[in-house]
Amino acid sequence: MTAVAHEPTTPAEGLLEIFLSLDTPEGFRAELIQGEIVVTPPPDGDHEDCISLIAEQVIRRSSTDMQFSGNKGLKLKSGGGCPKDHVIPDGTFAPRELRLYRGADSWMPCDGVAMILQVTSTKPRTDREAKRRCYARGGVPFYLLVDRDTASVTLFGDPENDDYRQHCTLPFGKPVALPEPFGFELETADFL
Repeated sequence: MTAVAHEPTTPAEGLLEIFLSLDTPEGFRAELIQGEIVVTPPPDGDHEDCISLIAEQVIRRSSTDMQFSGNKGLKLKSGGGCPKDHVIPDGTFAPRELRLYRGADSWMPCDGVAMILQVTSTKPRTDREAKRRCYARGGVPFYLLVDRDTASVTLFGDPENDDYRQHCTLPFGKPVALPEPFGFELETADFL
């Protein structure tokens, strides 16, 4: 018996199939964000250093034991008839007891993720706007954006529909209060 290829029934399904079949060069990331395929080059060393500094603090200092992943992509709700967003954050934090990162699939739902970490790189507008909206639609409680262009850190919280209703922006060097389940002040002086 011969297998018959599935024909996409909508343009959104066709775009999703194209996206999922992409073979990007090593180190590059392909994401499907609000109906647009976005490919970003490998990050620089300062980008990775910043992620590492935050991950270390969260794992050491959070009031809840946290796990960190910088490799798993998230499948998120999308709006306007677009296919599901497939976004790869710089990092996700989830309570260790949930063990969300198990499994072979490189794409996971965002249920249980406590906070997304994003450090601006070659497409800062995408990090500031489109990804923020994706994470809010997915109901991720907190989005921590380290904006290297403005030398600031913004913590977004209280997601509703397409955005977060609260945010606090502080310059590098000022501590950022991370609410429960984290419950500590994130030091940012090393970002300078």
